[in-house]
Amino acid sequence: MKAIMVMFDTLNRRMLPAYGCDWTHLPNFRRLAVRTAVFDQSYVGSMPCMPARRELHTGRYNFLHRSWGPLEPFDDSMPEILQQNGVYTHLVTDHQHYWEDGGATYHSRYNTFDFIRGQEGDTWIGQVRDPEVPPQVVDRPLSGMHRQDWINRSHIRDESDFPQARTFQSGLDFIQANANEDRWFLQLETFDPHEPFHAPESYRKLYPHLYEGKHFDWPPYERVAQTAEEVEHIRHEYASLLSMCDHYLGQVLDVMDDRNMWTDTMLIVNTDHGFLLGEHDWWAKCVQPFYSEVAHTPLFIWDPRSGIRGERRQSLVQTIDLAPTLLDFFDVDIPADMTGHTLRDTIARDTAVREAALFGIHGGHVNCTDGRYVYMRGPASPDNAPLHNYTLMPTHMRKRFSTQELRELELRPPFTFTKGTSVLKIRSAGDGRYHQFGTMLFDLEQDPKQEHPIRDEQIERRMTALMTELMDIHDAPREQYMRLGLSHH
Repeated sequence: MKAIMVMFDTLNRRMLPAYGCDWTHLPNFRRLAVRTAVFDQSYVGSMPCMPARRELHTGRYNFLHRSWGPLEPFDDSMPEILQQNGVYTHLVTDHQHYWEDGGATYHSRYNTFDFIRGQEGDTWIGQVRDPEVPPQVVDRPLSGMHRQDWINRSHIRDESDFPQARTFQSGLDFIQANANEDRWFLQLETFDPHEPFHAPESYRKLYPHLYEGKHFDWPPYERVAQTAEEVEHIRHEYASLLSMCDHYLGQVLDVMDDRNMWTDTMLIVNTDHGFLLGEHDWWAKCVQPFYSEVAHTPLFIWDPRSGIRGERRQSLVQTIDLAPTLLDFFDVDIPADMTGHTLRDTIARDTAVREAALFGIHGGHVNCTDGRYVYMRGPASPDNAPLHNYTLMPTHMRKRFSTQELRELELRPPFTFTKGTSVLKIRSAGDGRYHQFGTMLFDLEQDPKQEHPIRDEQIERRMTALMTELMDIHDAPREQYMRLGLSHH
């Protein structure tokens, strides 16, 4: 038995034909939906990139205890467990966050890995002089990540030079070389269609539209201040990159066809989260509540054991379910600390694995959905306190915790999942911006675009009860209840 995960970053559910979009050119995503079980109720857990990947490894939420950071010494790691049980694991990725301080312990859990350089602001090409940059729609200084991105782009001349193309080629090389071998797992992961939405001209030609503005393919993490023309343009730029993703997805499907791999190979096509392209008057993610455009994700799974294809699944599933699903596929025991569930029976018969799900970002809203309602519980006070990081790996996204942050740390007794290990309790600065949005309740059946929050005390009590029950199960710190104004049982 073998398994392939094709993981895209920032894959928007609402832009895919399997989820109702009729204007994007995605023949291979259409083909994928015919060959797999398509999940209609898939949600994120912890946001954004590396928190989601910690869930992919550990099968449990990250965001209640810690922000962005590495795997912890007490964490269960799905690829590492597979490796220990005789399953060869290989990672191919152009996701540069794996090689920053806050992602440094993930790639080494695999037997082998291949890192493709050049995405976004990856510190790849050294160049002292400033790059040549087209005039920008969004006025931002040419520094840091944005400066480096333009240097990287100058070395991408042909489609074969794009990091996504090189990533898929590396993954396809692995598949071709090992198609006749048994018991391996490939995680083929591309940063696309994450911003900046930079795609070859051949894909951009699929979406002709009138636009006479300046260069604009990288929306800021802010409220929309651009014109309607610019918003429409950025959606076409995203679609162009999505069509490039579709092309390379098709190459994976082709090799599975050519090598007759559908009989013994699981295929998972997934993402870490979506993206706001002007909806709710916002760009991007993480600086506003997680509306469905970000939190409600696409998911496709082929399991050769059941052979289910072209069917929809309505059960509520999350990122934390993928680790136990893969362990179960290879007949490996699922650790007790994994709170996700194997989706074997969900794929086969749409068997439910949970009544409700939590999702969020550390220090932001704690959100709960039962598939119909989404309850977004905001911080009770403007200072968003109390809030701490609980970790033994004190690193942020691109830097270590400062000595000032560490001066006030305490040693906190073990949580239920830390294998008897105490952890560092380090004060988090928090973020006051989430308080301004307040607490919101949406009925997705009546209001799928989440434009009209409702007030219903009975439903809110039920969603609050589901939220607190899940927080209890995950041994959330007491302060999380205090921060949200919830009772702790």
